[in-house]
Order: sequence, then structure tokens, then C-alpha cells
Amino acid sequence: MKYRLPIFFGIFCVFATNNVFANRGAFDLERWDIVIENIRNKATEQNIKKSVIDETLKSPSFIPGIIKSDRKQSEFTLTLDEYLNRTVSHERISNGRKKSREYPTMLGRVEQKYGIPQNVILAFWGMESNYGAIKSRHQLTSAFLTLIYDGRREEFFTKQLIALMKIADKNKLSINDIHGSWAGAMGHFQFIPTTLTQYGVDGNNDGRIDIIHSIGDAMFSAGNYLNKLGWNKNEPIIKRVILPADFDRTVLNGDVKKTFSQWSQMGVTNIDGTPLKQSDVLVGLVADTKEIAKRDLYQPQRDTESQNMDSDVAPAPVIRAYLTYPNFYRIKKWNNSSWYAIAIGELAGKIK
Repeated sequence: MKYRLPIFFGIFCVFATNNVFANRGAFDLERWDIVIENIRNKATEQNIKKSVIDETLKSPSFIPGIIKSDRKQSEFTLTLDEYLNRTVSHERISNGRKKSREYPTMLGRVEQKYGIPQNVILAFWGMESNYGAIKSRHQLTSAFLTLIYDGRREEFFTKQLIALMKIADKNKLSINDIHGSWAGAMGHFQFIPTTLTQYGVDGNNDGRIDIIHSIGDAMFSAGNYLNKLGWNKNEPIIKRVILPADFDRTVLNGDVKKTFSQWSQMGVTNIDGTPLKQSDVLVGLVADTKEIAKRDLYQPQRDTESQNMDSDVAPAPVIRAYLTYPNFYRIKKWNNSSWYAIAIGELAGKIK
């Protein structure tokens, strides 16, 4: 729900007593004015055109729901299997294959220039915006001003807004028509403005960079970003493996790196139980340790019951895990989530 300032200021003061701002009192119009003036001064110092500054600050909205989202980001509670079921769905795989047939030339150009395989670009596109189907609804100028006003990450969001103003200025975009997520991610691959400033590319050669309306710009920008992260096109992202049930849980977060030979000596095998192919590449190992812990709570009870029944005790189930190659860690520089990086690997493999 949006409130246009200062017209609805009185309404907001009533609303504020029942929402996340209650502990800070009524909306501080003086602080809002200071935020607006500071942005105006910073933008002027950065030589952003006056017309862009005026358009940005002409009629900003304060959006209480954005502060609520920022303060109450839901804790990650899905198991790895639940996460993969949601993100690597049959529909998303099918749509990725359709997009590969729809944009073969563009995807080929990205791969040729940046060395990023087409299925990898498609996997990121699918994960970030469901191939452009997810439309962001927040006007980014108002979203950033709201977050700057809140003050929790004022410096970060000030940088994002200034970067957005520069992007609009340089590429002749109407800044108040740029929409994104509540935290400022925009376009097909959900770049924040500072990332776009650093890695944005004019993929369709029209003289400007617009990752919201141009799929070419979006794909080339994503390819450039992954290339700069050091993507190795000759290397996998992940490899599914199995471990013995008594495997050391402390090394299953991806931080410990070993060669295939070293993991093999610890009992890691291919999913069919055969030995790993030997390689000198240092890889990590990731598994859902919380899910394993839940299973372990059940396992002793089952074993005891089996023993009391004087029957053969079934062996403890193996642990399903992923060997994680260097490309996995490059993905985590894009999104610092092991579940996300595994999903990219699984989706890319199924689209291919």
C-alpha cells in the first residue's frame, strides 16, 4: 500500500501506529525531506542531469510494506529436496527448452563472446525471473528512497539509487518507469543497479542498456557477469554422489576442498556405487545436514526395534550429496546460497 507525500501524511500517521514503525513513532517528515535533499546534492555532485534528478524526486512515494519486507525476511526453512522440487520443476525445464529454441542466435552469440554455455544462461534466467514471466511491481526510485529513510542500510541503498540515476541518465531511460523487486533487483536476471553499472552490456546494439525490456541486453549482461566471475565452460557445476551413513557431517557445507582421490578414500562414490573417476580438481561436498540429522534421530529407534524383533538389522541409508566444482562457487558470488547454486546446476543439466 503506497502513501503519496505529503498529501496522505495525516493518513499515514494513523496507519503507522499499527505497523512496523510503531516503535519509532509517527512518520518523520523532516527526515524524509532531509533524505530527498541529500540525494539531490549527491546526484548533483555526480554530474547527473538536472532533468533526471528532478524526475527522480518529483513525486516520490513512501512504501511501508517495503520496510516490513526488509525487516522480516523469511528464514530459509525448506529442505534441499523441497527447494529443488520448487525451483527445478518440469514446467521450468520445459520452458527453458522452449526458450533455447526461441533464442538460438542470441544465446549462441553470448556463448561465443563470453564462453557461457547456453543452458547455463537459461538456468539463471529461469531461476531469476522464470524467463521474464515474473514482473517486478515496485517503482525503484520510491523503493530506494523508502529504504534510505529507514536507515538500516542507508549507505548501500543510497549507492543503488545514485547508480540507478546514472543508468537512466546515460541510457536515456525514464527513471520512474523502472520497476524491480522491493530490494532493487531488476530485469530478466535481477541485477541491482551497481551490478548493472559494472557488468551491463548493450546486447542488441541500439546504443543503450535496458535489461528490463531488451532480452539481448539482459543475456549479454548476464554472460559478461559470469565471464568476469571466471566461469569455466569446460567444467561442470555439481556432481551427484553418495556417502556412507557414518560420513563426517562437518565437511558437508562446501567449505572443505579435496581432490577426487581424497574424497574417494573417505567413502564418496558415484550414485551407482562405483568409484569416482580420479581428478586433481579441488572440489567441495554439500549435503542437507539438517535433513540428515532428522533421519539420524529416527534411525536408532528403528534399529532397536529391529533387534528386539530378532531380525536382520537393515543397514543405515546412504547420504545423498553433491561434489561442488569451482563453477559452483562462482554461482555463489551471484547468489550466496548453496541451494541456489545446486538448483542452477540441476536446471542447467536438465535443459541441456
